[in-house]
Amino acid sequence: MYSILVVDDEERIRSLIRKYAEFEGHRVTEAASGMEAVELCRGDPGRFDVIVMDVMMPELDGFSAVKEIRKTCTTPVLMLSARGEEYDRIHGFELGVDDYVVKPFSPKELMMRIAAIMNRVRPQPAEAHRNVERFEGLVLDLDARIVTVDGARTELSPKEYDLLCYLVRNRGLALTREMLITNVWGYDFYGDDRTLDTHIKLLRRSLGPYSRFIVTLRGVGYRFEAP
Repeated sequence: MYSILVVDDEERIRSLIRKYAEFEGHRVTEAASGMEAVELCRGDPGRFDVIVMDVMMPELDGFSAVKEIRKTCTTPVLMLSARGEEYDRIHGFELGVDDYVVKPFSPKELMMRIAAIMNRVRPQPAEAHRNVERFEGLVLDLDARIVTVDGARTELSPKEYDLLCYLVRNRGLALTREMLITNVWGYDFYGDDRTLDTHIKLLRRSLGPYSRFIVTLRGVGYRFEAP
């Protein structure tokens, strides 16, 4: 996966991006200022795969930080800004910024934009090196977010897919309903256990014969068991 530097003076924003990035398996380093980001990149120019940089920060704004970082490395940069004026976007692209996202933003879209940037700057991995999980006829291509059952692609909803990935990444562990809801839906989820149980039911239906890999732990939660 990727090593991501998240630069924003708002801890809430950094924490939100970290949560979604780490859920997808990425490594995240945080910087609370443009100057801190410059020092991190200057100390090890090849340390990060991509930088998520806020524009409006005290002392050294995002645009100035990118100019300094470009003196030592060519790491792709995605800019975040509460302003969406054309001038700001053009200025960013003139500095060599790879993408521009306006706040408030969708964390899921942000992660997809990061993936798109990395697909442009990195060659696609050979099939043998793709991030693929296989359990008999059940195959999860985690790079492409594709699930196949006995060779046929299975269409999952985004939440079904996230739920399956979390179960697979923690296979063999007893996962309580609270753990699943917190890590798949998020800390601000206001639903109840029935929402989780409904998604498990739908997921089992989508997996067909491989639904047996999802084991119900009575009074506790669920576990993914596969050979």
